[in-house]
Amino acid sequence: MKYAGRLAAATIAGVLSLAACGTDDNTSTAGGTSSAAAPVQGDDTAKGTINAAGSSAQANAIAEWKKNFQSSNPGVSINYNPSGSGAGVQAFIQGTVAFAGSDSALKEDKGEPAQADARCKTGKAINLPMVTGPVAVVYNLPGVDGLQLSPKTIGGIFNSKITKWDDPAIKADNPDAKLPSTAIQAFHRSDESGTSDNFTKFLKATADWPYEPAKAWPAEAQGQGSKGSDGIASSIKSTEGAISYVELSFAENSQLQKAKVANGSGEFVELTPESAAKTVEAAQIEGTGNDLKLSIDYATKAAGAYPIVLVTYEITCEKGLAAEDAKLVKSFLTYTASDEGQQALTSLGYAPLPSSLLTKVRTAVEAIA
Repeated sequence: MKYAGRLAAATIAGVLSLAACGTDDNTSTAGGTSSAAAPVQGDDTAKGTINAAGSSAQANAIAEWKKNFQSSNPGVSINYNPSGSGAGVQAFIQGTVAFAGSDSALKEDKGEPAQADARCKTGKAINLPMVTGPVAVVYNLPGVDGLQLSPKTIGGIFNSKITKWDDPAIKADNPDAKLPSTAIQAFHRSDESGTSDNFTKFLKATADWPYEPAKAWPAEAQGQGSKGSDGIASSIKSTEGAISYVELSFAENSQLQKAKVANGSGEFVELTPESAAKTVEAAQIEGTGNDLKLSIDYATKAAGAYPIVLVTYEITCEKGLAAEDAKLVKSFLTYTASDEGQQALTSLGYAPLPSSLLTKVRTAVEAIA
């Protein structure tokens, strides 16, 4: 079935979707969506271009959505530059893109909400969670599979305090493993990244990380930089003894080793879309109205919950985009928030949004004008 068409079709389908989600008969579960949500029809007459930029973490998701959306809307082109979350937010603020992909919501301490609101002129900017991209701790250590790491150990590694793979802290996490004395080479994102922001939030919350979370990696922590999620994956794959953090989709596409990470209860949990969804399901909404900024508990004690999750946002204007941009962005985001759009992510290493959150995202998208 074709998806994501003109504004009228998007409006009708959005109403049907929300009506279905608003019933008492909610049979969906975390990580899934209601099967009653209606798909949006394609529109052979829709024409125009959507320019967007930002998170490389969601680049694979955007590529899949773009393929499906443009197939049903051949007159529409989607240009997404995976320039990194920081660059994407600045491009949106400057008005050069219709929406930004970002692995963290607009930041108050940087004045981003006010700047984004000013760009929207007649409305406000809204953070719309759209992709759950679990963050994998990836490593290259031949002969050592199923590595287990506690948050404190991860913090020590990335703060350059633990420098050998047979360090006592790593041995304590892996009492039965044969660990080599290989030097650890810790890689981090060299560009400003929402992935770094979320990863350092996890470290700050769980590992006595001495630096403030930020999109830019703290220089004091040292390590080696690599640009973009694809750059990190390439560096780990080619460097024995390496360790880093990258979204699950990139880890799986590059067939990287993934560590089990201990959550707040001390349970070492394997990263899967299902284990990540358990953490996202418990996230609290900090935004107001249709701004759906989330607060994630990185120290979650939920059984089977993988604690390092990255929720990627689409940041756009609730009102204030140029009329044609608003129509196309609303139509595209209606598709990405549909059951079909969300389920398209599962084979790419992402996790669908929990149904309770997805209902709110659909309401927010419907308000774009």
